[in-house]
Amino acid sequence: MIRYKKIFKILLVLSLSIGGLNFINLKDDYFIYAQHKEIYENEDKKEGSKKDNDKNKKQGSQGIDSNPQNIQAEDGNEKNKDMNKTQDISKEYELYLKDLFDYRNKAIMEHNEEILKGLYDTDIKFGLWAYEHEIKKMQYLKNWSDKQGVVFDEIDAKVKVNKMREREKNLYGIICTVCTKYKYYYENQPEIKNEFQIGTQHYLHVRVKDDQYVITKEWYTDPFADSLNLEHINSNEIKSYILAQNPVELNLSEKQKKAIDYAHKYCGAATNVNDKIYLINPNYKDFNGDGGDCANFASQIMYESGTFSKNRTWNYEKGAATKEWVNAQGFKNYLIYSGRGYYLAKGSYQEVYKEAYKLRPGDIVGYEKNGRITHVSTVTGLDSKGYPLVTCHNTDRLLVPWDLGWSDKAIKFHLIKVNYE
Repeated sequence: MIRYKKIFKILLVLSLSIGGLNFINLKDDYFIYAQHKEIYENEDKKEGSKKDNDKNKKQGSQGIDSNPQNIQAEDGNEKNKDMNKTQDISKEYELYLKDLFDYRNKAIMEHNEEILKGLYDTDIKFGLWAYEHEIKKMQYLKNWSDKQGVVFDEIDAKVKVNKMREREKNLYGIICTVCTKYKYYYENQPEIKNEFQIGTQHYLHVRVKDDQYVITKEWYTDPFADSLNLEHINSNEIKSYILAQNPVELNLSEKQKKAIDYAHKYCGAATNVNDKIYLINPNYKDFNGDGGDCANFASQIMYESGTFSKNRTWNYEKGAATKEWVNAQGFKNYLIYSGRGYYLAKGSYQEVYKEAYKLRPGDIVGYEKNGRITHVSTVTGLDSKGYPLVTCHNTDRLLVPWDLGWSDKAIKFHLIKVNYE
């Protein structure tokens, strides 16, 4: 349990002048096809309602991967400014939040349910649901690492408070951006470290209780929400295959390097820029408010590499985009039917994981649920075993193992080679 000095209480009270909490709304434009129509509802409006159904319970702790931004700005410039502006009071409070997330990450890494439970008020249903979700995530990461033959040895969080206010006495509502760095090594290669980053947006309530701070409610864009089930995979066979792999030496063209640099710079809350915790290219609209930004970002990476030109079918101009540019299913279809890409493999994880070792930076992984592609990621690196690593928006990922967060048996993968040469 974390105890904090009373000065934090004073800082929180002083922070009441900071503005309220805002949430995005979905809209339909004729050139936009939303990938996922579910989204967090406005919590302020819900406070007065007594209806607590199963749908609220599902959304209360898991978050929606297709719509990760809780704060919607009009354009990339304004969003970058809002995410990175300095707030003196929140800066102090970020120290507390970092401690909280570090404690939680330590519990997840060590599979310690007692530490984890101490961070939540489980007497309140939203607090209990948030805690139960973290337990599931902890088990998922353990199952995935067992399948992969890896050990997580460090999980570190970087926190940026965006909005905060006192909802009632000793209860504070906070919106923050969290960039979490995961470090891991393979069981038969402990001397070689690999790392990746995941950016998430959190809306949480924290209460001062017995001079301690506990979470009473939390919504966030959990990258594992679609895949908290791994027991169906024959992990021993897969683990043996993965551990037998060797490093791969990449021989990339200048345009592939340009694509990678672009992806790593502008991957939102996972961005690889030291003085920023959030960065997107201000020359492009953020389509999270319209259903998702993953295909838009994948299209940007291809176009900004200098390899591929826009056309009437695949196009972005002044905030408007064609379906083939901005929609995951449309983007995948365009790659295949235009000849700019071709299939390496398609199917369940067991059916494609060996073929995945043929993926190289610039290639695409599509994720299919219920017969449609709901997400796409761009390969931007390989780890010490040659395992492909992807970078994307929704939720923001930087050099993350391509199947992490997508291991459910109902998900199918589309591995697409992109013609950069």
